[in-house]
Amino acid sequence: MNTGEPLTKLGHKAGGPNQRLKMGNLIVLTGPSGVGKGTLVDLVMSRVVGLVRSVSVTTRLPRPGEVEGQSYFFRDRATFDDMLARNEFMEWAEFAGNCYGTPKSWVNAQLKAGHDVLLELEVQGARQIHSQSPSAVLIFISPPNFNELEGRLRARATETAEIILVRLQKAKQELQEKNVFQYEVVNDKLEDAADNLAHIVYAERLRIRTPKG
Repeated sequence: MNTGEPLTKLGHKAGGPNQRLKMGNLIVLTGPSGVGKGTLVDLVMSRVVGLVRSVSVTTRLPRPGEVEGQSYFFRDRATFDDMLARNEFMEWAEFAGNCYGTPKSWVNAQLKAGHDVLLELEVQGARQIHSQSPSAVLIFISPPNFNELEGRLRARATETAEIILVRLQKAKQELQEKNVFQYEVVNDKLEDAADNLAHIVYAERLRIRTPKG
């Protein structure tokens, strides 16, 4: 496991002849578990030029096929705790004994290079990002209805009934917070939802980067 190669040296390099004149946008995609965030991110990445998917730091071991610097930045717990103490994360959380965090240095390097950076986060993490980066574009993904969300969670067949109930209760609370986000996209028809997300990214890019006057 890697123990601390500087994250700014991994991924895309800043600068170059095609560098944009302005910083990229930080785009945060959030919503309850089971709403389809991951699938939508994959589709949007194929639709939008110049969009970079954020890479998180994690303390868990790599899974087969995962690549350092592309899937995650794999670090041991001591290194993660040291980064946390130095306030190097935009947001972080712990799940099932493993820690995950969004590295400030890597994200800022991408933004300075003119890339729009897409973060897929839980609602709690999205709130953390908003408190640190008020200019971030916040997009909430909603299910067409709560029954549909429950059906999607149960169809996974990977969790116990108790865990599903916990997720559903959490989803009810998170859905009540959707009005605090700038945009809401309903994931009813997947392709339509992906198109709507792509339109938001392009609209924000034009809104931020079009000179005034």
